[in-house]
Amino acid sequence: MLDGLTITRDALSRTIRLVTTARLRESVLLGLVDAEDLGALAEIEGATSNRLVAQARGAGEVQSYELVYGVPHANFINAAFSYAKPREPNRFNSADRGAWYAGFELETSLAEVQYHLTEMLAATGVFEAVVDYAELYASFAGEFLDLRPHSDHTALNPNKAIGYPAGNALADAARAKGLNGIIYPSVRHLGGTCLAALFPHAVQSVAQGDVYRMSWRGSPDPEIEKISMSKTGEEIA
Repeated sequence: MLDGLTITRDALSRTIRLVTTARLRESVLLGLVDAEDLGALAEIEGATSNRLVAQARGAGEVQSYELVYGVPHANFINAAFSYAKPREPNRFNSADRGAWYAGFELETSLAEVQYHLTEMLAATGVFEAVVDYAELYASFAGEFLDLRPHSDHTALNPNKAIGYPAGNALADAARAKGLNGIIYPSVRHLGGTCLAALFPHAVQSVAQGDVYRMSWRGSPDPEIEKISMSKTGEEIA
């Protein structure tokens, strides 16, 4: 499966993943219970949260021992692998195992997120939505399957019915070989580069960056604006 493909050893100081800001907030139930009820709330959340279920006993193809603990933003890392898209694979992960997708450039991450959410809105026929996304920076080091020299690989086909099965097979082979992830040309942003991390431990030094708002107002082309700075208060080049 990997014969003839490029495997590279690389160190990536900063990649950018976008997550909805809803994931950054505490449980909406937290303000509705007294201190003595927090244990019950934890039990309820634990029974319904894929991430907590996966951390406790594994979920789908994700084993609890694969997840990370005691590192900054471990919850975000574990959630990326525990919350696979229901009943549908992505390019390099199955419906039973997630992956950490990120872009090398902000513009690439925005374009990828925009494409997929616009596709969801198109299915409803209503282009009306406002969603805020926060940057999550992460660094990586190690060996990766590198598809940049293989831009014509079937896994990069824009047609999901063609690209996704090939990509999943490729990810299975890369994971079996112990590669940290797959670096590939963005399918939705010409000239951009993406990364799919295949193991939770590969995701390092996660930190929160800026927040961007995407607004669809009757058109499939959203308005995009920065609405808050990173926690350091500094503009990030």
